[in-house]
Amino acid sequence: MKMLAVFEKGARLRHIGHLDLMRAMQRALRRSSLPIRYSQGFNPHILMSFAAPLSLGAVGLREVMEISLEREVPAEEFSGRLSRALPPDIRLLSCRPVADTHKPPMALLRAARYRIEPRGECPLTQGDLDAFLKKESIPAVKKTKSGEKEIDIKPMIHELTLKDGNIFCTLDLCEEKSCKPDLMFACLCSSAGIPPTEALVVRLLLLSEKDGVFLPLEDA
Repeated sequence: MKMLAVFEKGARLRHIGHLDLMRAMQRALRRSSLPIRYSQGFNPHILMSFAAPLSLGAVGLREVMEISLEREVPAEEFSGRLSRALPPDIRLLSCRPVADTHKPPMALLRAARYRIEPRGECPLTQGDLDAFLKKESIPAVKKTKSGEKEIDIKPMIHELTLKDGNIFCTLDLCEEKSCKPDLMFACLCSSAGIPPTEALVVRLLLLSEKDGVFLPLEDA
């Protein structure tokens, strides 16, 4: 069986990279004494996967991972044992068992919802956001392993609103196409004619898609 777990990576850990997060989770799983499944071979490793790495400096409120187990474990037992083994700033929120045939979270992931919190007073207005979305295209330069590539991020933006000085957006996040929130925010500032503003990025929710409608990935 496998366990689908939802966890929070708190603000104090926002500068901890993805590899360090993986190591912390692996250590916690070992300390929990849960019947975790290991790979075969010379260097066995824990069979676990994350839906998507979280950018350095970002907070994740409902991150999703999947852990393979050697035998069935009740969700309550899994939650209790892992929660006791986790460091304070990684908090297990929920978990549920899924079949071994269940698709990995990464394969079901389609988008994510973010809150962008500008440092200081937000210089943007809802009118700036509306004008930004009315553009025929929004060119941006994306960094890839092979170099820089110009892309149009407009089709990747599904929501963009301003509330209480914070920007809420839903952006594509999958293997086929993805838009980073900091890249979108930089393009938005440029469109509004204001200098780039420092901001805290909070990933609120990971999303899957069914019949053209976004749904929480944790429920897929």
